[in-house]
Amino acid sequence: MKKIVVDMQNFLFADSIATAFKNSDYDIAVVRAESPRDTIELCRVFKPFVLLMEVTAYTPWLLCERMKLRDPLFPQIRDEVKAVCPDCKIALIVDSNTEKQAAKDIRDAKKNGIIDQFFYGSMTAEYLMDQIYAM
Repeated sequence: MKKIVVDMQNFLFADSIATAFKNSDYDIAVVRAESPRDTIELCRVFKPFVLLMEVTAYTPWLLCERMKLRDPLFPQIRDEVKAVCPDCKIALIVDSNTEKQAAKDIRDAKKNGIIDQFFYGSMTAEYLMDQIYAM
């Protein structure tokens, strides 16, 4: 069974993703992080094939905090996850309707190879599952 770790501010959305996978034909288990601080440890323990993190305009879900791109004193979450789980794909999800700048920054992160994939929160659960499975 494959696993994904989901780290989202919106618990209802995270629960919807977990329920959708549970009720699907995919053999994928969803492990939810209770807070962003748990993300790396969950990746170390569960060895997911995808880490899905929500990006918002609020701390600690800001893109710079998610990736630690602007603070050289902290290693990038991406690098820490890749160190404990080298095959894990990093995907970010954002509400492109309310977080226009974050959506642009995430597109740039994908373009620059910092993340493996990005998704908009307006997509259907079925489409999101198909895309995650295809990673």
